[in-house]
Amino acid sequence: MVPIYEKREVVRVRPATTADGEAIRAIRNHAVATSTALWTDTRQSPADAAAWLAVHLARGSALVAEAGGQGCESGEGGEIVGFAVYGPWRDLDGYRHTVENSVYVREGSQGLGIGRALLGALVDAARAAGHHSMIAGIESGNAPSVRLHRRFGFTEVGTVPEAGLKFGRWFDLTLMRLALEG
Repeated sequence: MVPIYEKREVVRVRPATTADGEAIRAIRNHAVATSTALWTDTRQSPADAAAWLAVHLARGSALVAEAGGQGCESGEGGEIVGFAVYGPWRDLDGYRHTVENSVYVREGSQGLGIGRALLGALVDAARAAGHHSMIAGIESGNAPSVRLHRRFGFTEVGTVPEAGLKFGRWFDLTLMRLALEG
């Protein structure tokens, strides 16, 4: 468990389960509707979200962060305040040892260390699974996400200008990489 000093709560990062699906979908759909962290305009339906999560659960690559005093500490479960997943960076078999991460924290819970707890656990899980490197594709103006990844040793390996379009604007994509071996 990771103490969140600002709120005097505890966050527990654990593997996601199917029961977490709706909370994950709500966080993801909020990001789709309000941010440039996820470059799509399509919100997940319950069926699409369940199918997406099932792939990550089968791979063992989905984590959630729970917060909430006694429920979290007792193991009874707390409120889902964030999630993280990794998946293949590219579909071709030559890339099979490289994964890409995604970390999302619920609106109103950013800046409390939840993203740090999730990313740390996700990096550990990818290492334990034997992956070679992890990629982060970050909207270049998302300074908090770039800082978070730098704290874990990710280095910037390039920027793709005007790689994505959202809200009628073009956005640059910063690519960061972390070596998981060695």
